[in-house]
Amino acid sequence: MKFTTTIFISLLISGVAFGQKNYPNSLSNDHVRVVWQGDNKGTFPIGVLQVKKDGKWIDGPRPSGEYTLLYSATKPSGEPTESFNTITGGKFPEESYHYQQEQWKESINDVSLNKAGQAIHFLPASMLIKPDAIEFSKETAVATVTGDWRFDPQNPTDILVKMTVKAKAKGYFSMATPTLGTVTQEQLAWTSVPGYFQGNALQKNFALAYAYGHGVPDRPVIYRERCASTLSPLVSTKNGVTVSVIPEPGLARDPWKKDKITQTDWHIGLSHMNRKGQLAPTIYYPVLGEEKSELNAGEEFTFSFRYSIIAGDWFQAIKHAANDIYQFDKTLALRKNKQSLTDRIQQMHHYLTDPKTSLWNIEEYEGKQIGAQSYLGGVVGSNKDAMKNADYGAMWMLANATNDPELKEKVLPPALNFKLVQQETDKGFFNGAIEGQYYLAKSKKFVEEWGEVVEPIALTYYVMLDVGNMLLFEPGNEELNERLRLGADKLLSWQNANGSWAVAYDRKNEQELFKDIKDVRPTFYGMIVAYRILKDEKYLKAAQKGADWFIKTAVETGAFLGVCGDARYAPDFATGQSAQALLDLYDLTKNKKYQDAAVTCAKIYTTSIYTHPIASRNIKTVNGTSREDWEISQTGLSFEHGGIFGSATRHGPIQLASHAGIFIRMYKLTGEQIFADMARSAAIGRDAFVDSKTSVASYYWNAMNRGAGPYPHHAWWQVGWITDYLLAEAELRSNGKISFPRGFVTPKVGPHQTYGFEPGTVYGDKAKLVILEGLATPDKPAIECITAQSTSRNSIYIILMNNSATETDFALKIDQTKKIKDLKWAESKQAAKVEKVSLPAFGLKTLEISY
Repeated sequence: MKFTTTIFISLLISGVAFGQKNYPNSLSNDHVRVVWQGDNKGTFPIGVLQVKKDGKWIDGPRPSGEYTLLYSATKPSGEPTESFNTITGGKFPEESYHYQQEQWKESINDVSLNKAGQAIHFLPASMLIKPDAIEFSKETAVATVTGDWRFDPQNPTDILVKMTVKAKAKGYFSMATPTLGTVTQEQLAWTSVPGYFQGNALQKNFALAYAYGHGVPDRPVIYRERCASTLSPLVSTKNGVTVSVIPEPGLARDPWKKDKITQTDWHIGLSHMNRKGQLAPTIYYPVLGEEKSELNAGEEFTFSFRYSIIAGDWFQAIKHAANDIYQFDKTLALRKNKQSLTDRIQQMHHYLTDPKTSLWNIEEYEGKQIGAQSYLGGVVGSNKDAMKNADYGAMWMLANATNDPELKEKVLPPALNFKLVQQETDKGFFNGAIEGQYYLAKSKKFVEEWGEVVEPIALTYYVMLDVGNMLLFEPGNEELNERLRLGADKLLSWQNANGSWAVAYDRKNEQELFKDIKDVRPTFYGMIVAYRILKDEKYLKAAQKGADWFIKTAVETGAFLGVCGDARYAPDFATGQSAQALLDLYDLTKNKKYQDAAVTCAKIYTTSIYTHPIASRNIKTVNGTSREDWEISQTGLSFEHGGIFGSATRHGPIQLASHAGIFIRMYKLTGEQIFADMARSAAIGRDAFVDSKTSVASYYWNAMNRGAGPYPHHAWWQVGWITDYLLAEAELRSNGKISFPRGFVTPKVGPHQTYGFEPGTVYGDKAKLVILEGLATPDKPAIECITAQSTSRNSIYIILMNNSATETDFALKIDQTKKIKDLKWAESKQAAKVEKVSLPAFGLKTLEISY
């Protein structure tokens, strides 16, 4: 079959007729047609660039074929040469955002802005037709450039190109991928450098486009691979053609090449434009001034890449790059758990009930005993005395599922008091909002993370979501109901006529802040909570109004905003949370536009998940420990925030896989396998990042297995996302026969939701979630074990799931000495019994144990 394909291609290259026309000098097959047309200057531009769609040939981007070589006799400076203050109306970013200062500085030097060096533009001057390829070359004043073009036999929409640059003079060199074709603003449907931005229109405000992705940068900036989630800059046209450029695996940096972090190495540059500022996906190798770019006369470098030219959209292009080229779907099979996720929850239960390990504090404030965990990260005004609670839904869920008095009596009451005093109840502009996320014990005041600001979305998070999740477990708590209504009415009063909210207000003068950015975040979710709990139609109307504005302003344009104040709201995990918010609104209204927007939003969030480099079994050394590459791989993990501003530029992605549950739900809804693969890749085989003493994972990738570190409250979020993921898998794998009601999303970190506030259904029987450590213990860590107690009969369900890509045989020990409230074992002489069970890859089996 390969032989036939090769002959077919070679014939087409030689000029076989298509219909009534003869196409010499071409690469053509049943999918793609690229024709070079010699001109009177003795050069070879591309004259035809077409794709077959629905049986007909349609034009792709405007054909070009121009090459660009960058040259500098000296190493380019790393210092900025431009100021963008005139665009932003003041210093950007402001002095207080010191995390962003260095990242902005390195992003506006001449190399990043694509102004460094001399740009030598040319068309190839010679062409050699080979049996299965075309070779182009050009002699420039500083180098000889050769390009070998051929089809990929395995991927017929891809053209493989190998470039060779041989220096004639000493200096620094960077070769751009030739411009296959260009797209005008009028033709543009979508363009993206995944992990940095996506959008459908150019943005003249450079800072807004470059730092936030609110519109497409109108300059040919060059991005680093460190935050590029999928290595595939792309442009889609309005007539349905997508062109992407994909570097050969191994060309980009490896974030942990051998025995130390190499996250910030810069091997390739990625852009949505060529050097002339025309929309055309482009890769630069090597980066001017970086490793391998310096050559002496006579030295050379080579690199390979591919053009993918499809009659499809950007999401299809992303899947192609991730799966077909970077083997993302195949490497899931490498992942193996050393500790099950359900065991991690049980061990974190111990961590969270020990005040020493969880850094739990009780303080007196306004006559109440308030409780929260120490927060040792950056908070303005903190003197190592900041306190915070994370996931109230997970707190109440774990307390009720375990029926643990340590949680119910010592943790929940002071945590509830913390929430009550956190909300502002004095009359005035901020009545009903929160005073701040953090409590400073020494100065006895609540503060916001990064300055004296009050955000409407903080009201959604720390009043509506937290109080709403508590009320699911305590529906009769009148004080919480009153506080929820107080917050809901304030949020409603702050909603603008178009459905939006302000990003923030100044606490001192009550004036709106951050007018340079829009609140393209799921602030409207607070109205969903209010309607679901308080049943007032005005809140549902407000939620829909807010969501309608959000869909038009954010989902349709690809512009989102983050929720981390210390990052000046760089786009982050709130994008994934927005997808769940829209799904929840669909559940209330059954208006399909919200479901469709949720799917689109989730697809966009796949570009916040790393799919490179290819995970392998290569041995690496991590802090003195031998690890296989897949154990520390970034693939499958999401950003805290990416882009040029984000923490991922230095720290890499995070282990807090809040997206795992919704991606399983999205797979169930759409059938798109990449959602399930991303969820499972994030959740499975991450033991290299888990502290063995506490079972708490590190937050940032570069921390490896240092545990919670300065963020002990993150353990609650980990309990939350793991529960959401596992129950989403149980519903998927049982085809809906196992289902538990979902509460509200967690504040801030993503879309995972609360469970356990009311019984679910297990094969037609009502059952409530219970956690009893040691009741049912599989002897293989690939097996997850969820337990649910029937509400109608004297039995318990043991839901077993295989989180492995291979069939797993295991022994299940059932300990009859473990006691469950309201249930009694039948008399037995055996303390334990063992069941032999086998489960297929990602399979599920449920046992019913009658007492």
